[in-house]
Amino acid sequence: MQKTNIKQHIVNVASKLFYTQGYNATGINEIIAKSEIAKATLYHHFKSKEDICIAYLEQRHKIFLGALKEFTDKANKGRPQLICIFDYLRNSYREGEFHGCWAIKTLSELPPQNQKILTVIQRQKKELLLFLGEVVGDNIANISIAETEKISGGIYLLYESAITETHLHKNDWPIHLAKSLAPSLFAEAQLVN
Repeated sequence: MQKTNIKQHIVNVASKLFYTQGYNATGINEIIAKSEIAKATLYHHFKSKEDICIAYLEQRHKIFLGALKEFTDKANKGRPQLICIFDYLRNSYREGEFHGCWAIKTLSELPPQNQKILTVIQRQKKELLLFLGEVVGDNIANISIAETEKISGGIYLLYESAITETHLHKNDWPIHLAKSLAPSLFAEAQLVN
């Protein structure tokens, strides 16, 4: 395996472990064993478990945001694009292996002093919020910055609660409820067709 492939292989193995069983429950030795590499190989590519976790978070976020953007671009303008994040979430849930939000799940396992991972997660959540702001701006005519922030923030909060509650209840009713509530955020807005 080439050097970059080994690094990616480690991230892929760790990603599955972190997402399915949790950050704290996954040890370095398990990552090494499942990756079928030597300890020295792992430490050649990553200084710590924390660094592997950051690579995991970055990979998951990049894949998620890219897929969400592609999904959104395929939706019709107006209301469909404004609420399609919930359809995307429903599809993710139905594909199986759904364990909630990887970022929040990881954050919940960390001590408060772990600023390095916290900063990564905060940046990723801000990127999602900014993307939702772009979707709102593209689909509602003559909208102020304050209204854009209010609507995109509302959609963001509905999404975040839907993903958490869907994982908690092992059922997609929170997604459907969030999707049904979202249009009330822009009920009086002039939608783009």
